[in-house]
Amino acid sequence: MDRKNAEKIAALVDVEHLVIQAFIGTAPWDHRPLITVLVGQVIDQLGEPDGVIAFDPSSFPKRGTHSVGVKRQWCSHRGKVDNCQVGVFMGYVSRHDHALLDFRLSLPEEWARDKQRRQACHVPEAVSYRTRHEQCLEMLDLWGEQVPHGWVTGDDELGRHTQFRQALRERGERYVLGVPCTTTVRDLEAPLPTYQGRGRRPKAPWHSVSAWRHALGPDEWTRLTVRDGEKGPVEIELVTRRVQTRLERKRTGPHEWLVVTRRPLADEGALAGQASPDARDQDTRYGYRYYLTPTEVANGDLEEPSLRELARVIKAGMCIEASFQRGKGEAGMDAYQVRTWEGWHHHMALTLIAVWFLIRETHRGQQWTPALTLPQVRYGLSLLLLEVFCPLSVPSICRHVQRQLMRNELARFYHHRTRNCLPPRKLRRDIQ
Repeated sequence: MDRKNAEKIAALVDVEHLVIQAFIGTAPWDHRPLITVLVGQVIDQLGEPDGVIAFDPSSFPKRGTHSVGVKRQWCSHRGKVDNCQVGVFMGYVSRHDHALLDFRLSLPEEWARDKQRRQACHVPEAVSYRTRHEQCLEMLDLWGEQVPHGWVTGDDELGRHTQFRQALRERGERYVLGVPCTTTVRDLEAPLPTYQGRGRRPKAPWHSVSAWRHALGPDEWTRLTVRDGEKGPVEIELVTRRVQTRLERKRTGPHEWLVVTRRPLADEGALAGQASPDARDQDTRYGYRYYLTPTEVANGDLEEPSLRELARVIKAGMCIEASFQRGKGEAGMDAYQVRTWEGWHHHMALTLIAVWFLIRETHRGQQWTPALTLPQVRYGLSLLLLEVFCPLSVPSICRHVQRQLMRNELARFYHHRTRNCLPPRKLRRDIQ
């Protein structure tokens, strides 16, 4: 199917589409038990002690203004500010595979204050405005003990908040979080200015991470192979430095390790449109990204991680983007036709379960065919379902045509009704 929404699915299995839309959009069933089962299955199959929990917001462009949580905001899907909904997702990445575990809908502050819009979209009274990094911490507190992991990662939208990094350190979590190219740091390994004998001893000056990167020599970069890609090894170059960061209002912050990566612009192009404008910078040859990782947590000081370990965690953040591509491309994550709070959560829960089903079937098939891919599994299952639900017979073709014609007539009828004018006589006689 070109679009995997309720209407297309209903036409495929020959049922009334309003039944499926009501089940997803307004039926009073709780999606949380399904997520609990999903998390347990993912951990049983993919869990590793040094696995990576990845948080990442994902946007869903919308045209209207009536869907729950929609507003003009940064839309990573289109790489600009646009009308969209934003969901905050928690994923898990191990050496075996990656999958999405949980999610929260980001409800803008103006939506949280608007009682009329909340009531129209069935937003529960207990739901209040929460920032996205607060939603990430909520999911981490909920699943952190059950999900084995050694790292937490996220993009610059989360890493730019010093309070979020502080909250992770207080929880004893090691993180690799993206930060904007304008982040201010002090290089603790740089030679100190000459002391003149009077006053305080000078300290290293403050620089933006972008300006600090410009002063690096060409021999300070280390090249590592992250994984084997379809077109050859995927390589990345890194450099690390112990730095001191700043908090809000230019207050002196904690010591952290700064990690700078660079990749050729040809490899960076696919991810560039999804990032915020200040998440990266570039020159004529390379695209650069910046990350921070802690030197200490609540439990004590940490050893400096190896470059290979840092590259693995950074790669895990990219895997979550691949998880979104799976969901949107194979299971219709962005093809929903619901406006309500419960409808959005129902659809996302069913989508995550569908993608996990495809992942498990792919792993099962790879025992006999190692080169099997998830899209091939989805295609094979779709052929089996077509054989069952869509036999090529004259009655089935006639039912499909009749359903499509009736859908078009109903759409015209409701179009006239919403504009307070009478529909044509034919529609009034046959449909009313």
